[in-house]
Amino acid sequence: MAIAILIPVFISKYFFNDIHFGISIALGVLFCAPADVPGSTKHVFFGILIAVFLSFFLTLLFGAVANILWLLLPILGISVFLVTYIAVFGFRASLLSFTGLLSITLSFTRDYSKESLLQHASLIALGGLWYLMLTFLKTQLFPKIQTDQFFIKTIEKTADYLRVRGDLLICTTDRNELFQKLFNLQFEINEHHETLRDIILNAQSKNTLSNKVRRQQLLFTQLVDILELAVANPVDYEKFELVFEKHKEKIEDFKKLMHEIAHQLDHISRVIRKEEELKPNVEIPLIIKNIERNIDLYRILITMPKARVGTLMLLNLKNYQEKQVQNVISLERILNNYATNDKILSVKEATRFLTPQDYDFKKLTENFSFSSPIFKHSLRLAIITIIGFVIGKIFSMQNPYWILLTIAVIMRPSFGLTKTRSIHRVIGTLIGATIAAIVILFTQNPIVYGVIATISLPLAFSLIQLNYRNAAVFITLNVVFVYALFEPNILSVIQFRIIDTFIGAGLAFSATYFLWPSWQFQNIHEYFINAIKSNQLFLKEIALFYHKKGEVSTTYKVIRKKAFLDIAEMNSAFQRLNQDPKSKQIELATIYEITVFNNTFLSSLTSLGTYFRNNKTSSVPVEFDVYVEKICANINIAISILENTEITHKSTTISIEDAESSYEKAFSELSDKRDFEIAQGEEHSVKTGSQLKEMLLVSEQLKWLNKLSENLIDSVKKYKKNSL
Repeated sequence: MAIAILIPVFISKYFFNDIHFGISIALGVLFCAPADVPGSTKHVFFGILIAVFLSFFLTLLFGAVANILWLLLPILGISVFLVTYIAVFGFRASLLSFTGLLSITLSFTRDYSKESLLQHASLIALGGLWYLMLTFLKTQLFPKIQTDQFFIKTIEKTADYLRVRGDLLICTTDRNELFQKLFNLQFEINEHHETLRDIILNAQSKNTLSNKVRRQQLLFTQLVDILELAVANPVDYEKFELVFEKHKEKIEDFKKLMHEIAHQLDHISRVIRKEEELKPNVEIPLIIKNIERNIDLYRILITMPKARVGTLMLLNLKNYQEKQVQNVISLERILNNYATNDKILSVKEATRFLTPQDYDFKKLTENFSFSSPIFKHSLRLAIITIIGFVIGKIFSMQNPYWILLTIAVIMRPSFGLTKTRSIHRVIGTLIGATIAAIVILFTQNPIVYGVIATISLPLAFSLIQLNYRNAAVFITLNVVFVYALFEPNILSVIQFRIIDTFIGAGLAFSATYFLWPSWQFQNIHEYFINAIKSNQLFLKEIALFYHKKGEVSTTYKVIRKKAFLDIAEMNSAFQRLNQDPKSKQIELATIYEITVFNNTFLSSLTSLGTYFRNNKTSSVPVEFDVYVEKICANINIAISILENTEITHKSTTISIEDAESSYEKAFSELSDKRDFEIAQGEEHSVKTGSQLKEMLLVSEQLKWLNKLSENLIDSVKKYKKNSL
């Protein structure tokens, strides 16, 4: 982006002796760059092309009415509303709306009585097309860079997730803080997964299966499996702590193993960066041997049959961890040399995993009401932009468009994000202005100004997503020193820059709080409904697979993906609620309960699904279906409470209590059989031991899921009663 901006400015200055041509082209680059976000080549291409059209049209429109105030104000309000409102079509559309806002705001920077409006708008379009060409050239010259970066980010975040999972096993403090970290990480990982799906599967659908695409799909599939196994949790923490209250040293190595797996994932990310050579982890086998030794010691110390439940819990956890180790080894194998018999999705199957972009125009009418956060945000932004423009005119600000630019950059639909960006913008501007003032007081050298302006530009762009406050520092430095090249009284520019930033940030913050605010508690129940329904679908699909066995269907994987995404969206909504003012965090404790219940539910479901997929299972007992039916009935009740609908449910001939008793009786009979085998010298009998492990894990998870579904009903009732 910096190259695309600096080259036309340099050429126009030193070859045509008129920097204004270059600045117009640079503006075109600035307007179109937001649309260049990771995704399929097709989406990136059309996104930038639409941005070119928007920037050209809006510059032409506002340049034409710039000096007709009575016409400008209503057009400004309507245009800002419409441009912001297109964000209802999703993330890429929201970036295009930002392009539109930038185009509107920066159309006020030029005096069209002294230059051609059509020429300026055409040069902006040329800048957009120039940026599009560079983007296409980048993908041709460096096709792997974007995908590799997302693989690296995904692997690093997955490693962090595993560390937190390990910390949860042995936790001397409140686990809530660790759960919050898990929520955030799971949302970020799922976002990266969606981007990788879009890139890889779209590439596969267009091309023959090249070695590069094949390897990428294998890597991605393995990362999905690692996340699923990381989310899967065969441990009921309360029961785990109760059983091993006096034997915590027996589970310390499980935590060490998860941390070591995470360390190996970090190593793999550095291998993809080409910073290190791929090496196997020598610590992991040693830790697994220690775990096996500790399980044997526990069995000997407590003695059978008293030690059976604890031993089976440790063995089940060990099996999950060993499966995770195998997943990491598979990643290493794929990086070294993939096997030709690894399964690759067909084009038809692959397209089912792509989240379709919904550009149905019905969305415009469906969201045209005060119940839609995007509608309220669009109206709010339109009004506050007009107010900011009028303030700039009344008080004859040096560059009043800076107020509008600050509003456009800071203001977001949610209060929390607007507040954070307002603070970071003000602090960053103050720091940048202070640094600029010090430099100007010590030197008046235009070469120094040009060097600082040039260096600060790529730094500002690269930091916008990572640290907005630091990005604001470099944005301010760039703006100030660009003006310093043409404006003799640069200190006054710094002064007005600070004032305009304060005004813009104050207006954005006030509007978000007072003008039709979108508090998260008002619509978080929609995220609950989606998450609960997805969990229910996933449960039914797992139950179907338990009955049918065999190969995992694509439908299973698609439903699993949806459950993960909906849970991640719910977690994100909860984080936004946490950023709202305390007075607007209505029923926060209950909402947190529901969030945790849904995450724990998915974790338990994933444990069941993973076990069924990776182990030879016995025939399905009737009691299993009784539990599933009861859990689904509880989920339907919770959904009906949230949706304010009535529901009727037929009770099964077998009660849940009878089902639980049957499982306990069957487990007891198998335990006696196993004790008899041991007494007869058949310690190494595999069949009965496997059945015991299966019965314990399945029955414990079913009891846990049933308890969660009942708790969910209670929490939902409390939420609905107190949030009205």
